[in-house]
Amino acid sequence: MDAQTFSRKLFLFLFLCNVYIYCTTTEICSNSILPGSKGDPGDVGADGEEGRMGKTGPPGQRGLTGECGEKGEMAQIGKMGPRGMRGNRGQQGIDGLRGLKGKPGMTCDCGRYRKVVRQMEINISKLRNAVKFLKNVVLGIRETENKFYLLVTEARRYEDSLLNCKLRGGSLAMPRTTETNTLLANYIREADLTHVFIGLQVGVTEVGYMYVDGNPLLNTTVWALQGPRSGKGGCMQLCSTGVWSQVECGDTQYYICEFVKNKNTSAT
Repeated sequence: MDAQTFSRKLFLFLFLCNVYIYCTTTEICSNSILPGSKGDPGDVGADGEEGRMGKTGPPGQRGLTGECGEKGEMAQIGKMGPRGMRGNRGQQGIDGLRGLKGKPGMTCDCGRYRKVVRQMEINISKLRNAVKFLKNVVLGIRETENKFYLLVTEARRYEDSLLNCKLRGGSLAMPRTTETNTLLANYIREADLTHVFIGLQVGVTEVGYMYVDGNPLLNTTVWALQGPRSGKGGCMQLCSTGVWSQVECGDTQYYICEFVKNKNTSAT
């Protein structure tokens, strides 16, 4: 009984050993697949569909300068440009050839022509006196070496006075010297007036007083002027005593216009 049991167990043990050896063989029980040899290359496939356009790439580097092209046809002549500045005076040229000797002149009766010239000078002197009388008495004009002055006896506001002088070809009187100021003051006094508008206004605080042509009155001590006072008006008037004072621009009064003499105008 024991012998049979032992033989059975031995047989079962040997059987299991053979099964284990059989199952653990790598060539039979392994689940891994070994790769085969490389096959022949296949045929080229058909072209695929065109893909979507990608983003614009960065700009490339600047290329080399190309060769100059052929000269084109002459274009139409453009409009004439502005006139250029006057050039410098050139050097003096060489003296020309001496001219031929003229024919001898006729004897002049100078005494008769001297009488004519003397009579013309007398007539010109009378004419000058007549013009002076016309300007000073009839028209009431005063003048200096470079300017005429006219007292307008039409009461206007300051802006209207300034415009009226411009329409006449001048501007409001702007006395810049004590001589001119005295002349205008006497002009006012002789017309039995006390004050008139002149071409001077109150400017900004830093400037003080300004002429109507835009130039500032720099030396106020010569005219015994103090700084502009607020509430006294923004325009200036000249009194018959020669003193300047502030006045409201909206007031109406007489005024003096000044006119620059032409180069061809002679002082009488």
